[in-house]
Parts: sequence; structure tokens; C-alpha cells
Amino acid sequence: MTHDDVQAWLDRYVAAWETYDPDAIGLLFNEDAEYRYHPWEEPIRGRAAIVSSWVAPEGDASSRDAPGSWTATYRPYAVVGDRAVATGQSDYVATGQAPARTYHNCFVLEFDSDGRCRSFSEYFMKEPGATG
Repeated sequence: MTHDDVQAWLDRYVAAWETYDPDAIGLLFNEDAEYRYHPWEEPIRGRAAIVSSWVAPEGDASSRDAPGSWTATYRPYAVVGDRAVATGQSDYVATGQAPARTYHNCFVLEFDSDGRCRSFSEYFMKEPGATG
């Protein structure tokens, strides 16, 4: 993987998040991928399970991030072989249900030979002073 390959994957990741399109989500991950929303939890295993977790989190599609309620920018920080670390931020606008807030993110990624992610771990923290 190159820096440009990882950036292209991150851009597709954001686009898939914007649309919650199951096909776009599925194309990001290999069949046996592991996805960790929190590093201390057991990973979600397998492409189908990952897609399902995005499309209807905890069985409730209404808990998705609403279109236009956020922006996100991520960039590769380091790329070595098939592994990468990316950093960035996710900014949520104020809505009737939640205040504006910013999260700083770090993704630890491992890719297969086709450029699909086989291991994804997310680390994030809310910017101090943010509420909600």
C-alpha cells in the first residue's frame, strides 16, 4: 500500500459513511475482516457483519449519523507495507438532539493484497469543552 492508496481508501470510507450504501461499505473490507469500534472490545468479524453494524447499528437504523450532520477528514500518518495509521477529525454540527462536537481520530489499518481492509481499529476522543 502507498500513501495514495490509503488516502483513496479513507476517502471511500467517508463516502460510504455518508451514504450507508451496503455495497460501498462492503467494498472497503475483505471477507474475513475484523473491525473494532473500541480497541478493548471483541472485534466484529466478517464483511457481512461489518456492513450490518454500519447499516443498522444495534438493530436501529435511526441511530445512524444523519446526512449533513457531520464532516470528516482523515489522512495517512504512516504507511509501512500493508499497514497504516491514519489520523483526522470528525466534526458534528449542533442539532435539536445534540450539541456541536469534535472528535479526534486515529485508525490502525491492515490491508490485503487487493487493497481491502482486513483489520480496522478505531481510537477517538472528544475535544475538550465539547458537550454531549
